[in-house]
Amino acid sequence: MVKKVLTWAGIAFLIFFVAYRPNSAADVFKSLGGGLVDIAQGFGEFVTNLVA
Repeated sequence: MVKKVLTWAGIAFLIFFVAYRPNSAADVFKSLGGGLVDIAQGFGEFVTNLVA
């Protein structure tokens, strides 16, 4: 039950954040996306160095 309430609260906060602070929300998602790209590149380099 608590997990369901927290999930819905998180979704509501996300909608509120995007609706009232779109520029800040875009910056947050850009940062998260950049971090994921960095992780993927690091993992790719690791595998390349491991195989080579």
